[in-house]
Amino acid sequence: LQVKLLRVLQERSFEPVGSNTTQHVDVRVVLATHHDLAAEVEAGRFREDLYYRIHVVTIELPPLRERIADIPLLVDYFLLKYLQGTDKPIEGITREAMERMQRYSWPGNVRELENAVERAVVLCRQTLIGVEDLPPTLAGDELATADLIAATVGKTLQEALKEPEKKLIQAALTANDGNRQAAARQLGINRTTLYKKMKRLGLLQR
Repeated sequence: LQVKLLRVLQERSFEPVGSNTTQHVDVRVVLATHHDLAAEVEAGRFREDLYYRIHVVTIELPPLRERIADIPLLVDYFLLKYLQGTDKPIEGITREAMERMQRYSWPGNVRELENAVERAVVLCRQTLIGVEDLPPTLAGDELATADLIAATVGKTLQEALKEPEKKLIQAALTANDGNRQAAARQLGINRTTLYKKMKRLGLLQR
């Protein structure tokens, strides 16, 4: 497939399956990936000639936690998206709720943010989305800390870390559309370790 793609990019032509007629194309190709393609070339999984052919203009997009100024814009966009077709009188989000969202690390990136906004729209009963409408992982205040301490009294460290670990893995899987290899890479572990953790935490679908 990489060879075929290289030919289309290089020669701007291709032959449809089952045809001997060459067709010419005039297109602009935009590619996106969460893989480090330079590393993939070094590992022999990505063709070097194709890499340099597509490596014309590169835009590095940092993870959401490194561009918190984008969060209000994204929240507004997702609010409009999920309010369409509803009769809810939601006008926005409270300042405290927005601050919580900007303090959160977003391991699941923009997909996790979208899921949080969709959940808030479903749960909100006021004109403004409040902290109480956000997922529990966004609590992050003194009360949540106290609740966490109370919930972990009498537990071993491994037991206390079980729920946060489970949520991080779920967020990584969501961010990568269920792709375990990609989720493992995001979490900094190998796929075998991820599988064992999912099995231990009850995340494997039966």
